[in-house]
Amino acid sequence: MADERRRYGEASDDDLLRWSGMGDRDAFDQIVLRHGPYALRTATRLTRDIEAAEDLVQDAFVRAWRHAPDFDGSRARFTTWLYRVIVNLSIDLARRKRPEPLPEGFDMTDDGPSAESRLEAAQERHALVDALQAVPPRQRAAMALVYDEGLSGAEAARRMGLSAKAVERLLARGRALLKETLARNGHTQGRHRT
Repeated sequence: MADERRRYGEASDDDLLRWSGMGDRDAFDQIVLRHGPYALRTATRLTRDIEAAEDLVQDAFVRAWRHAPDFDGSRARFTTWLYRVIVNLSIDLARRKRPEPLPEGFDMTDDGPSAESRLEAAQERHALVDALQAVPPRQRAAMALVYDEGLSGAEAARRMGLSAKAVERLLARGRALLKETLARNGHTQGRHRT
């Protein structure tokens, strides 16, 4: 066992990568021990962010492990190849849009209505739509012109070909029927403009 460790420590990068390519994790551990500090210094200089540099070095060594069987020491030294991988990964990192950090003291509370109140409002709208179906068409038309379209009673009367008094009566009867239908079905008219 001691002989094997000495062999790893004395072996060339090419031998260590060849052994790593055959699945020898101890050989690859020696590569990481030997070149990890260099890789981290290089990545830190390129990224100016120690956490990003650590992630980048980890990615670089994962690539080295995967490509160890294909590494050809006659084409380039391992450190040259590793440097190129780190540079490329740092370029990729710089191209990715980073989210801007939240300002200090940022409160993430949601000031909008709660899920429960949104559900309640949706149920009330649904009940109102159902109750409107019980209102006769002329009363519903008067209500739509005045409450939905925002027309005055006189404008609604002109559009409907009626007098303003007739429209007022249609609105009063429509509101009363709507209120009665909602109460009968167990709903209040609460927020509705009826």
